[in-house]
Amino acid sequence: MNKVRYWAVVPAAGVGRRMNVDIPKQYLEIKGKPLIEHTLGRLLDFPHLERIVVVLDREDEYHQSIELMRNARIQLAEGGDERYHSVLSGLRVLLDMADPNDWVLVHDVARPCIRRSDLDWLVNQLHEHPVGGLLGSPVTDTIKKAGSDDVVSETVDRQGLWHAMTPQMFRLGMLHDAMAKAIADKMPVTDEASAIEYSGKQPVMVEGHADNIKVTRGTDLALASLYIEQQSKLIEVS
Repeated sequence: MNKVRYWAVVPAAGVGRRMNVDIPKQYLEIKGKPLIEHTLGRLLDFPHLERIVVVLDREDEYHQSIELMRNARIQLAEGGDERYHSVLSGLRVLLDMADPNDWVLVHDVARPCIRRSDLDWLVNQLHEHPVGGLLGSPVTDTIKKAGSDDVVSETVDRQGLWHAMTPQMFRLGMLHDAMAKAIADKMPVTDEASAIEYSGKQPVMVEGHADNIKVTRGTDLALASLYIEQQSKLIEVS
């Protein structure tokens, strides 16, 4: 029996409209280098990954100036109109080089603070699981539900609620088929786990650190910079 291997897909074809900037947010700088370089550097430092498929917009020219993108373990693929199209494109590339039973970790390019310890923990917790799962953090805030007029209709019980993060780790063949079916059925696929759920399977939540934030707005850049600096100090101490 062949050894199960690990691969990654990083959808990076978005344009970051909510950032109100002229370039895609993955190329904005954090501590002197592009966000995407931080994210890919974290993944490249994770030795379990055979290869990382980075899915870019077909007209993306910014990546050409980033030396890290020429790393032998990085392969480029062309993205689609929505994130889920880009993920499916990356999965199709992997099917040409990987076994359907291999694991694939899908990670947001806009999460540059992912910790090595969380990657280790995710793989440790899921490597023998029949389905897979995702990093997340339990909801600790009070959650309100409001209508279209922003008037609160109820306070939601937070017991069992999680903030979903990435990476999300599933068997390559299973995830490919689940994503393809959900897209064909025009189901809203906000993350990989939702496609797996739609296929009738149940992913596992794996608790990770809350500093694995997604850079969505301008203020998130400063917060990500702070977290990266704090994490580097932790490494120096250890």
